[in-house]
Amino acid sequence: MKIEDILKPECVIPEVTGKTKKDILTELSRPIAHEYGIALDELVDVLLAREKLGSTGIGEGVAIPHGKIPGLKTIAGSVGKSKPGLKFDALDSKPCHIFFLLVAPSNSVSGHLKALARASMLLKNPDLRESLIGAESTDKIFKTLIEYDNKLDE
Repeated sequence: MKIEDILKPECVIPEVTGKTKKDILTELSRPIAHEYGIALDELVDVLLAREKLGSTGIGEGVAIPHGKIPGLKTIAGSVGKSKPGLKFDALDSKPCHIFFLLVAPSNSVSGHLKALARASMLLKNPDLRESLIGAESTDKIFKTLIEYDNKLDE
């Protein structure tokens, strides 16, 4: 599974501005809801329910919120960044700078896990994280992610 298969340029947010976890999840969910015809409130509710099980802020400035949505036909993602960082209850208690939201159809098992694994593997790269934080435009963020993702298979 490639990031290009699940992320559209329209779902990249160059500067996340939400202050609460719900605000951040809503901001990240909005382009997915629009692009894939999903109810925004339902999507945010699913993500908040998942967060209650444990924060998806995995540390090193990264959060990978995720959930399963009935009626969704394909795995979809959105990416947002915050240069100053936002509080997201990360495992290392540090602010999150990079948010990679993933949603999958409710009947997806292996695809959902493969997408999470790919995003996690990709975002473990400190050079990528630094490049993303420095990227100022939607296009630069998208191209940087795709470039680093392609390197994973070399």
